[in-house]
Amino acid sequence: MEPPPLSSLQEEGEEEPTVEDSSAFSAAAVPPRPATHSHSLQKYAPLDWSAYFDEERRVAIPDTDDVFNPNLLGTERLCCCCFNVYTAGSEGPVVFCLHGGGYSGLSFALAASRMKDKARVVAMDLRGHGKSTTNDDLDLSIETLTNDVIAVIRTMYGDLPPAIILVGHSMGGSVAVHVAARKEIRNLHGLVVVDVVEGTAMASLVHMQKILANRAQHFPSIEKAIEWSVKGGPLRNIESARVSIPSTLKYDESRECYTYRTPLEQTEKYWKGWYEGLSDKFLSCPVQKILLLAGTDRLDRALTIGQMQGKFQMVVVRHTGHAIQEDVPEEFASHILNFISRNRIGPNGVEIPGLIKKWQH
Repeated sequence: MEPPPLSSLQEEGEEEPTVEDSSAFSAAAVPPRPATHSHSLQKYAPLDWSAYFDEERRVAIPDTDDVFNPNLLGTERLCCCCFNVYTAGSEGPVVFCLHGGGYSGLSFALAASRMKDKARVVAMDLRGHGKSTTNDDLDLSIETLTNDVIAVIRTMYGDLPPAIILVGHSMGGSVAVHVAARKEIRNLHGLVVVDVVEGTAMASLVHMQKILANRAQHFPSIEKAIEWSVKGGPLRNIESARVSIPSTLKYDESRECYTYRTPLEQTEKYWKGWYEGLSDKFLSCPVQKILLLAGTDRLDRALTIGQMQGKFQMVVVRHTGHAIQEDVPEEFASHILNFISRNRIGPNGVEIPGLIKKWQH
């Protein structure tokens, strides 16, 4: 039998959370929602991505099941997946962002607009999400998602990539860890995992179908979906919801209403694979690492020991929900830029005063 998980180090003056407070889904972990008024939906009108990102592009790659199969040639490799990617900024290292399950690349829109003067921000719509299209949108296995990201990075940057920092939220955090652990991305210098801990995530899976079923399922308009997302859904920032929520929806012709683009309830067989063994894999990644947690989430045993050994930096972000990058984009962007500065990550690699240490090819 495994010993009980150790709690994270408590901050000075902080009370020990109770068992029922330790879950990301507990009432204590949910910050106040913004004041809303039902008399007008104008405040929930969608906002265009172009106010935050500089460019939207399609990255076409061979089917990623085939990318890593050297035995397939010619027409066997003609099947393509097209991934939608948003970019912002033209200088500095690349901050490559991976969203959580059911979100989209636009989850990072507000944060991107605050980072793009000092970094190149890339936010990808993962398989089955946003505007990305593949031959199997329901294949959200960790292996396939990892292959997708590696293939997109290789297609965008070739064999001479700039310095890259991987940023992943929730499910995307797991994908970022697996990509980093594969050690196939040249010039990878940082890993940022946002609000996902193996112990908490694995414990919550038994409740996930119920959580998904309890969401509002159908919306008469996009504005109503945005309104619900901040009144009863996962977000706290109305501006971010106005940018990101439309990309998470699709129109159901038969019901004449909007519903979710990604049917997460149909991907249950992959959930365990997202998080199992995540802590040890995160700790083994040979790059600088930071873990951003929302509220009262706690470290599992492996991460607690790793934190005490100084293997990664941890920051607890207060007064936010699960989607830290959406709820408090300025603070989120500040943490990312400070991480880059602290580790002296320049456009080509680690920069040391008087010497620039570039990746050796």
